Amino acid sequence: MEEVGTMTNLKKFKNKEELLEELSSDIVELLQDEIEEKGKASLLVSGGSTPKPLFQKLSNIDIPWEKVIISLVDDRWLEPTHKDSNELLVKENLMQNFASKAKFVGMFIEGKTAYESDEDCSLTYEDNVFPFDVIILGMGGDSHTASLFPENEKLKEAYDLKNENLCISIKPDTAPYDRMSLTLGAILSAKNIILHIEGEEKLKVYEEALNSKDIFKTPISAVLNNERLIEVYHA
Repeated sequence: MEEVGTMTNLKKFKNKEELLEELSSDIVELLQDEIEEKGKASLLVSGGSTPKPLFQKLSNIDIPWEKVIISLVDDRWLEPTHKDSNELLVKENLMQNFASKAKFVGMFIEGKTAYESDEDCSLTYEDNVFPFDVIILGMGGDSHTASLFPENEKLKEAYDLKNENLCISIKPDTAPYDRMSLTLGAILSAKNIILHIEGEEKLKVYEEALNSKDIFKTPISAVLNNERLIEVYHA
Protein backbone atom coordinates (compact mmCIF):
# COMPACT_ATOMS: atom_id res chain seq x y z
CA MET A 1 0.00 0.00 0.00
CA GLU A 2 1.58 3.29 -1.07
CA GLU A 3 0.46 6.88 -0.89
CA VAL A 4 2.21 10.03 -2.05
CA GLY A 5 4.94 10.77 0.48
CA THR A 6 4.52 7.42 2.19
CA MET A 7 6.31 4.12 1.74
CA THR A 8 4.47 1.53 3.78
CA ASN A 9 4.29 -2.20 3.27
CA LEU A 10 1.13 -3.50 4.97
CA LYS A 11 1.16 -7.20 5.82
CA LYS A 12 -2.25 -8.49 6.93
CA PHE A 13 -2.63 -11.77 8.79
CA LYS A 14 -5.69 -13.93 9.51
CA ASN A 15 -4.93 -14.11 13.20
CA LYS A 16 -2.44 -13.03 15.87
CA GLU A 17 -0.66 -16.39 15.86
CA GLU A 18 0.26 -16.07 12.17
CA LEU A 19 1.38 -12.48 12.72
CA LEU A 20 3.58 -13.44 15.68
CA GLU A 21 5.18 -16.27 13.73
CA GLU A 22 6.07 -14.03 10.79
CA LEU A 23 7.03 -10.93 12.78
CA SER A 24 9.26 -12.77 15.26
CA SER A 25 10.98 -14.56 12.38
CA ASP A 26 11.54 -11.30 10.49
CA ILE A 27 12.92 -9.51 13.56
CA VAL A 28 15.33 -12.34 14.30
CA GLU A 29 16.53 -12.35 10.69
CA LEU A 30 17.19 -8.59 10.81
CA LEU A 31 19.11 -8.92 14.08
CA GLN A 32 21.19 -11.82 12.80
CA ASP A 33 22.05 -9.89 9.63
CA GLU A 34 23.36 -7.00 11.76
CA ILE A 35 25.31 -9.35 14.04
CA GLU A 36 26.94 -11.01 11.02
CA GLU A 37 27.78 -7.63 9.49
CA LYS A 38 29.10 -5.74 12.53
CA GLY A 39 29.14 -8.12 15.49
CA LYS A 40 26.19 -6.60 17.33
CA ALA A 41 22.61 -5.39 16.88
CA SER A 42 20.15 -3.06 18.61
CA LEU A 43 16.43 -3.69 19.09
CA LEU A 44 14.15 -0.93 20.40
CA VAL A 45 10.67 -1.90 21.52
CA SER A 46 7.44 -0.28 22.69
CA GLY A 47 5.26 -1.03 25.70
CA GLY A 48 1.57 -1.83 26.04
CA SER A 49 -0.38 -5.07 25.89
CA THR A 50 0.03 -5.69 22.13
CA PRO A 51 3.76 -6.62 22.08
CA LYS A 52 3.72 -8.84 25.18
CA PRO A 53 3.12 -12.14 23.30
CA LEU A 54 5.74 -11.07 20.73
CA PHE A 55 8.28 -10.51 23.51
CA GLN A 56 7.58 -13.95 24.93
CA LYS A 57 7.94 -15.57 21.51
CA LEU A 58 11.21 -13.79 20.74
CA SER A 59 12.65 -14.81 24.11
CA ASN A 60 12.36 -18.46 23.11
CA ILE A 61 14.29 -18.11 19.84
CA ASP A 62 17.94 -19.11 20.10
CA ILE A 63 20.19 -16.47 18.54
CA PRO A 64 23.37 -14.81 19.91
CA TRP A 65 21.39 -12.56 22.26
CA GLU A 66 24.58 -11.62 24.10
CA LYS A 67 25.36 -9.51 21.01
CA VAL A 68 21.98 -7.73 21.10
CA ILE A 69 21.23 -4.46 22.90
CA ILE A 70 17.56 -4.16 23.85
CA SER A 71 16.20 -0.70 24.56
CA LEU A 72 12.96 1.30 24.64
CA VAL A 73 11.12 3.54 22.20
CA ASP A 74 9.52 5.26 25.20
CA ASP A 75 8.78 4.76 28.87
CA ARG A 76 6.74 6.14 31.70
CA TRP A 77 8.98 8.03 34.15
CA LEU A 78 8.65 5.42 36.90
CA GLU A 79 10.91 3.23 38.98
CA PRO A 80 11.81 0.18 36.85
CA THR A 81 10.04 -2.03 39.42
CA HIS A 82 6.70 -0.19 39.01
CA LYS A 83 3.96 -2.32 37.42
CA ASP A 84 3.36 0.32 34.70
CA SER A 85 7.02 0.60 33.69
CA ASN A 86 7.86 -0.47 30.13
CA GLU A 87 11.28 -1.47 31.41
CA LEU A 88 9.64 -3.98 33.77
CA LEU A 89 7.41 -5.27 30.94
CA VAL A 90 10.46 -5.89 28.75
CA LYS A 91 12.52 -7.51 31.49
CA GLU A 92 9.69 -9.83 32.55
CA ASN A 93 8.62 -10.87 29.05
CA LEU A 94 11.42 -10.33 26.52
CA MET A 95 14.59 -10.69 28.55
CA GLN A 96 13.84 -14.24 29.61
CA ASN A 97 14.94 -17.66 28.35
CA PHE A 98 17.49 -17.33 25.51
CA ALA A 99 17.08 -13.52 25.43
CA SER A 100 18.14 -13.18 29.07
CA LYS A 101 21.71 -12.85 27.71
CA ALA A 102 20.94 -9.56 25.93
CA LYS A 103 22.11 -6.22 27.30
CA PHE A 104 19.41 -3.75 28.36
CA VAL A 105 19.58 0.04 28.22
CA GLY A 106 16.68 1.91 29.81
CA MET A 107 15.50 5.51 29.94
CA PHE A 108 14.73 6.12 33.61
CA ILE A 109 17.30 8.03 35.66
CA GLU A 110 17.05 7.75 39.44
CA GLY A 111 16.62 11.02 41.33
CA LYS A 112 15.82 13.17 38.29
CA THR A 113 12.57 14.27 36.70
CA ALA A 114 11.80 13.42 33.08
CA TYR A 115 11.92 17.13 32.27
CA GLU A 116 15.51 17.35 33.54
CA SER A 117 16.68 14.25 31.69
CA ASP A 118 16.31 14.82 27.93
CA GLU A 119 20.02 15.37 27.42
CA ASP A 120 21.22 12.64 29.80
CA CYS A 121 18.87 10.08 28.26
CA SER A 122 19.98 11.13 24.77
CA LEU A 123 23.65 10.73 25.70
CA THR A 124 22.97 7.29 27.22
CA TYR A 125 21.33 6.17 23.99
CA GLU A 126 24.02 7.75 21.83
CA ASP A 127 26.79 6.01 23.77
CA ASN A 128 25.15 2.62 24.34
CA VAL A 129 22.43 1.96 21.75
CA PHE A 130 22.94 4.09 18.61
CA PRO A 131 22.81 3.35 15.70
CA PHE A 132 19.31 1.89 15.87
CA ASP A 133 18.96 -1.28 13.82
CA VAL A 134 15.37 -2.39 14.48
CA ILE A 135 12.59 -0.29 15.99
CA ILE A 136 9.17 -1.78 16.73
CA LEU A 137 6.50 0.87 17.11
CA GLY A 138 2.98 0.51 18.40
CA MET A 139 0.02 2.83 17.90
CA GLY A 140 -2.85 3.88 20.16
CA GLY A 141 -6.46 4.31 19.13
CA ASP A 142 -5.80 8.07 19.29
CA SER A 143 -2.98 7.62 16.72
CA HIS A 144 -0.15 8.24 19.22
CA THR A 145 3.08 6.35 18.73
CA ALA A 146 5.99 6.14 21.19
CA SER A 147 4.88 8.82 23.70
CA LEU A 148 4.09 11.33 20.98
CA PHE A 149 0.49 12.20 21.86
CA PRO A 150 -1.96 14.23 19.73
CA GLU A 151 -1.82 18.01 20.20
CA ASN A 152 0.88 17.74 22.89
CA GLU A 153 2.81 20.96 23.53
CA LYS A 154 6.16 19.17 23.01
CA LEU A 155 5.35 17.78 19.55
CA LYS A 156 6.91 20.68 17.64
CA GLU A 157 10.20 20.08 19.45
CA ALA A 158 9.87 16.31 19.05
CA TYR A 159 9.25 16.66 15.30
CA ASP A 160 12.12 19.10 14.70
CA LEU A 161 14.62 17.09 12.67
CA LYS A 162 17.32 19.62 13.62
CA ASN A 163 16.84 18.68 17.29
CA GLU A 164 20.04 16.82 18.14
CA ASN A 165 18.56 15.09 21.19
CA LEU A 166 17.44 11.51 20.63
CA CYS A 167 15.06 11.67 23.61
CA ILE A 168 12.40 14.13 24.73
CA SER A 169 10.32 14.35 27.91
CA ILE A 170 6.56 14.45 27.42
CA LYS A 171 3.72 15.28 29.81
CA PRO A 172 0.61 13.68 28.25
CA ASP A 173 -2.73 15.47 28.54
CA THR A 174 -4.68 12.25 28.03
CA ALA A 175 -2.61 9.58 29.80
CA PRO A 176 -1.03 9.16 33.25
CA TYR A 177 2.63 9.69 34.18
CA ASP A 178 5.36 11.84 32.69
CA ARG A 179 7.14 10.09 29.83
CA MET A 180 10.42 9.92 27.98
CA SER A 181 10.20 9.24 24.26
CA LEU A 182 12.43 9.01 21.23
CA THR A 183 12.14 12.06 19.00
CA LEU A 184 10.85 11.72 15.45
CA GLY A 185 14.39 12.12 14.12
CA ALA A 186 15.64 9.31 16.35
CA ILE A 187 12.85 7.01 15.17
CA LEU A 188 13.44 7.80 11.50
CA SER A 189 17.18 7.18 11.92
CA ALA A 190 16.53 3.47 12.46
CA LYS A 191 17.64 1.10 9.73
CA ASN A 192 14.42 -0.93 10.01
CA ILE A 193 11.11 0.52 11.24
CA ILE A 194 8.23 -1.81 12.05
CA LEU A 195 4.68 -0.85 13.08
CA HIS A 196 2.77 -3.62 14.90
CA ILE A 197 -1.00 -3.10 15.20
CA GLU A 198 -3.92 -5.39 16.00
CA GLY A 199 -7.69 -5.08 15.62
CA GLU A 200 -9.98 -3.46 13.05
CA GLU A 201 -10.19 -0.17 14.95
CA LYS A 202 -6.43 0.36 14.78
CA LEU A 203 -6.38 -0.61 11.11
CA LYS A 204 -8.92 2.14 10.48
CA VAL A 205 -6.83 4.66 12.47
CA TYR A 206 -3.73 3.61 10.49
CA GLU A 207 -5.50 4.01 7.13
CA GLU A 208 -6.80 7.45 8.10
CA ALA A 209 -3.32 8.46 9.29
CA LEU A 210 -1.82 7.54 5.93
CA ASN A 211 -3.90 10.29 4.34
CA SER A 212 -3.61 12.81 7.16
CA LYS A 213 -1.44 15.87 6.70
CA ASP A 214 -2.04 17.03 10.29
CA ILE A 215 0.85 15.41 12.16
CA PHE A 216 -0.09 17.23 15.36
CA LYS A 217 -3.54 15.64 15.37
CA THR A 218 -2.32 12.19 14.25
CA PRO A 219 1.31 11.69 15.39
CA ILE A 220 1.72 8.33 13.65
CA SER A 221 1.35 10.31 10.38
CA ALA A 222 4.67 12.01 11.14
CA VAL A 223 6.34 8.60 10.91
CA LEU A 224 4.31 7.27 7.98
CA ASN A 225 4.69 10.38 5.81
CA ASN A 226 8.47 10.78 5.86
CA GLU A 227 9.50 8.74 2.82
CA ARG A 228 10.95 5.97 4.97
CA LEU A 229 9.86 2.40 4.33
CA ILE A 230 7.69 1.30 7.24
CA GLU A 231 6.85 -2.41 7.52
CA VAL A 232 3.34 -2.66 8.97
CA TYR A 233 2.08 -5.91 10.53
CA HIS A 234 -1.64 -6.23 11.24
CA ALA A 235 -3.94 -9.01 12.49
